[in-house]
Amino acid sequence: MVGRTLIRGGLVITASDEIHADVLIEDGRIAALAATGTPAAEAFTAERTIDAAGKYVIPGGVDAHTHMELPFGGTFASDTFETGTRAAAWGGTTTIVDFAVQSVGHSLREGLDAWHAKAEGNCAVDYGFHMIVSDVNQETLKEMDLLVEEGVTSFKQFMAYPGVFYSDDGQILRAMQRSAENGGLIMMHAENGIAIDVLVEQALARGETDPRYHGEVRKALLEAEATHRAIKLAQVAGAPLYVVHVSAMEAVAELARARDEGLPVFGETCPQYLFLSTDNLAEPDFEGSKYVCSTPLRPREHQAKLWQGLRTNDLQVVSTDHCPFCFVGQKELGRGDFSKIPNGLPGVENRMDLLHQAVVDGHLTRRRWIEIACATPARMFGMYPKKGTITPGADADVVIYDPHAEQVVSAETHHMNVDYSAYEGKRLTGRVETVLSRGVPVITEREYTGHAGHGVYTPRSTCQYLN
Repeated sequence: MVGRTLIRGGLVITASDEIHADVLIEDGRIAALAATGTPAAEAFTAERTIDAAGKYVIPGGVDAHTHMELPFGGTFASDTFETGTRAAAWGGTTTIVDFAVQSVGHSLREGLDAWHAKAEGNCAVDYGFHMIVSDVNQETLKEMDLLVEEGVTSFKQFMAYPGVFYSDDGQILRAMQRSAENGGLIMMHAENGIAIDVLVEQALARGETDPRYHGEVRKALLEAEATHRAIKLAQVAGAPLYVVHVSAMEAVAELARARDEGLPVFGETCPQYLFLSTDNLAEPDFEGSKYVCSTPLRPREHQAKLWQGLRTNDLQVVSTDHCPFCFVGQKELGRGDFSKIPNGLPGVENRMDLLHQAVVDGHLTRRRWIEIACATPARMFGMYPKKGTITPGADADVVIYDPHAEQVVSAETHHMNVDYSAYEGKRLTGRVETVLSRGVPVITEREYTGHAGHGVYTPRSTCQYLN
């Protein structure tokens, strides 16, 4: 264990403040902050000093939506907990919340234990779990109470993927009623999967097999309809609701309406919906398959409404839904049938940088960047102020960020275990320089100095927006 570390001379940015301050770290926690140049700061002493002059000092990112090693469509997401959390660290993310999966016919506990076994001893940064609930029955509902007590306080359900993860409205209502009692938060994949399956079947019958049809059959109206229905079911149950990977302006409008009514409804979007579009899905030579994810990419005009939602707080969080599949041998499973393309994009390494680019481009303020990428996800999922901010007592998850460095995103240089980048060739301003996880350097001046097993499991309290 390193002794005390002092970060001098940087601009400390949190969701609430920007201040030129020195940060003292001791025993893996933030010990003190003091304005740079003041007697209090000058009195700080440490065994190691990091010069952050001209740089930002920001909290480590909290990515509340990742899928390491997820089984999907006869294959597995290509990032393991080891490779995925290492890539997260390279991108300035120091906490992930991944999804443990309940298989139909099995208990929540079996699914959670399986994910603990995948992650334990393998992670470079800290991690927690949500629970995917695929089989709602009386036993499952009882187990939800037990999981909340032990720090798995959020449960994901799917209105999509009939025959795999799908829950009908009755199952959703029962789970929501349970979460209203036990303090859990239901996370919803809101797309009308029953209707989408009809459109998939019809498209394939017409010979429409290319990746672009994936976006055309998963219609924005079916995302909006499911979002509306999820909101109403939550309202009936008296439960809070968190809608994942919102991609369509019509779905944003449903969330905004619910929030205007004072309902405890929250929304998340992802970088792919902010920076990519159906133009990518239409790329020739099956390249479009690289961009197949659900909810799907939308036409470009949806982006402005997503940015607006982030500014007005109708959307509160940007997570990645990181679920990578290699183009060669995995995405290619869907040649000749878009419905067989594994759904998911790589992105855990790119989120903080892409959102900083949004600051450069004028979409967000610096503090809002930290709010949607660090503080709000930590609060939403019961980890604040341990995670998501720089304040005395918080875990010393700290990123030294160079706002002036320029980079070009490429699969040649990224650290995710996948053979393409969704943002290949994109020029970005801003780059992670050094990353501390609980005070331990995992990235040191652009070199990986961490190791598998440093990251520890983080139990969570309930959603901190509901207290």
